[in-house]
Amino acid sequence: MIAGTRPQGAVAALLPGGRLHLQHGPIDILAEAVGAWPAVRASHARAAARFATILDELVTELPALRSADVAVTGDVARRMAAAVAPFRPAFVTPMAAVAGAVAEEVLAALQGPGITRAYVNNGGDIALSLAPGESLTCALAVTGGLDRVTIRHADPVRGIATSGWRGRSFSLGIADAVTVLARTAAEADAAATMIANAVDLDHPGIGRRPARGLQCDSDLGDRLVTFAVPVLSAVDRDRALQSGFLAAEAFCQRGLIEGAALFLQGECRMTGALALERGAASD
Repeated sequence: MIAGTRPQGAVAALLPGGRLHLQHGPIDILAEAVGAWPAVRASHARAAARFATILDELVTELPALRSADVAVTGDVARRMAAAVAPFRPAFVTPMAAVAGAVAEEVLAALQGPGITRAYVNNGGDIALSLAPGESLTCALAVTGGLDRVTIRHADPVRGIATSGWRGRSFSLGIADAVTVLARTAAEADAAATMIANAVDLDHPGIGRRPARGLQCDSDLGDRLVTFAVPVLSAVDRDRALQSGFLAAEAFCQRGLIEGAALFLQGECRMTGALALERGAASD
């Protein structure tokens, strides 16, 4: 049984329409598996059982995960560490990939015989699995000439993530949102964080505070994070977006991401697969 169970403090519930809701502490997931009902039911049971253990595993290694250079051992923790490693020597800790890595771990349990399509949405960071002939259309966090993107089986994309100063986590930059497509959700999560940090400029009206002053145990320590952005001039918006765009282009060229969309006060820059998607939508 799924509905109403509380394995080790976690909650798993089957929603109307067949989606699975998983919640434990700060983790809140919506997941869906497509296939014959017996396969889906078994898929839900596997996902719920694996999800029940994840938060405790992360808490056990939290000091290491909040550090830029301490080894980790758990499955999810290793996903996180591997996802951020290519972005160094810039400062980044495994926590930059936590939401995507958790989504991947639950997806791995959700997959199985008889499941043709599945996704795990962890607060907007999405891991997905597509059998041949399958596709999945996802809405973007904010629009800017493209409000959704379709991922097909033949595409290399299996992860989507969004970051920005208005999101759930702290940002060093001023992007309203940066959405990234990548080969895994953890990689997309890490890249979205780094690109959102790069959407930035010096401006006296931007409010910044040490991360530790807003959250005493933040992995960002005393680094200044954004808490307010004034209405910017067109020139300043262009400068900030261009800085992030150059970072996204470099990540595309290195094969770290498949595409990115950067949003700031009604303006947008897109690169890679998302730029191609917008071009196709406008034809």
